[in-house]
Amino acid sequence: MPTIAHSAALDAARREFAGRDYLAACTVGLPSRATRRAVIADLDAAGAGRPDLAAYCAAVERSRGLFASLVAVGADRVAIGSQTSVAAGMVASALPHGAEVLVPDGEFSSMVLPFVHSGRDLVVRTAPLHDLAAHVRPSTALVAFSVVQSATGEVADAAAIVAAAAAHDALTLCDATQAVGWLPVEASAFDAVVCHAYKWLCAPRGVSFLTVSDRLAARMTPVNAGWYAGEDPWASCYGGEVDLAPDARRFDVSPAWQAFVGAAPALALFAALDPGELHAHATGLAAAFRAGLGIAEPERASAIVAWDDPEGCDLGRLMSAGITASGRSGRARVAFHVFNDEDDVDLALAALGH
Repeated sequence: MPTIAHSAALDAARREFAGRDYLAACTVGLPSRATRRAVIADLDAAGAGRPDLAAYCAAVERSRGLFASLVAVGADRVAIGSQTSVAAGMVASALPHGAEVLVPDGEFSSMVLPFVHSGRDLVVRTAPLHDLAAHVRPSTALVAFSVVQSATGEVADAAAIVAAAAAHDALTLCDATQAVGWLPVEASAFDAVVCHAYKWLCAPRGVSFLTVSDRLAARMTPVNAGWYAGEDPWASCYGGEVDLAPDARRFDVSPAWQAFVGAAPALALFAALDPGELHAHATGLAAAFRAGLGIAEPERASAIVAWDDPEGCDLGRLMSAGITASGRSGRARVAFHVFNDEDDVDLALAALGH
């Protein structure tokens, strides 16, 4: 496949990653050199008896601000945590008992189970992703969906879903875990966005974010409030007489400090790049792979390619060739990210006999 021209910034970002033959960003991202240095330096300092709590909190707040810039909202709209399901559970707390939640068929369980097991007798209804908007009805209180489906890589028609939800005064919850880092996402379009950063944002596992609209924040209960949800966390360590933060920080979950140490440089790398160029790079490689494999292009371009592989034969061929890929729901699955290039496409196609 011909080499695609890139900006100097994207080329520099690609050099931040040492891994090769890796097509599994949709499973877990690779650490950048800067992330590796930051985590090792922190471990060395802690191992020498010098853990730096102020630096930990600075890394958390830097990460919050960087994620906010990536999804085009203010940092006051962003809560931090460690798992998307915890954030989805807080969204469930905003719904009245017996309310209806609409989710796509085959949606990732972290976006479904918090509503199924909310203890609020919520009615969870499913519909095909490709026409999810058509299934929003007056009784729908919330539409919860991943903007990019984990198992298939299908990109949702988010604009149509948001418009249909608005027509019926329904809230929207968007899981952007499989999107932010290659697909531009504007969090202000949704009432809530959840995103774990260990995939396409290449952060250590244990760093997630939640953005909230004003109308959702007014209804949502900080059911996981702890010391870090206080207006001044270091003055909120004891007792119940604590002033919670007035903005989205009231929904914070106590941070996994070391994970945020590694997340801050990873998020800085992506925040410094042109999101349009990232999208074109990832989807261009995916399109070349689809063409070589004879797979039709999806309606909306995706960096993830998944195809039927019920016996795991194609996945086995890729792995035998030294290519790290993944399989989900009877499909083989590859993903193309900033650290991939045309050679990865050619190697994967050769491994599959194309």
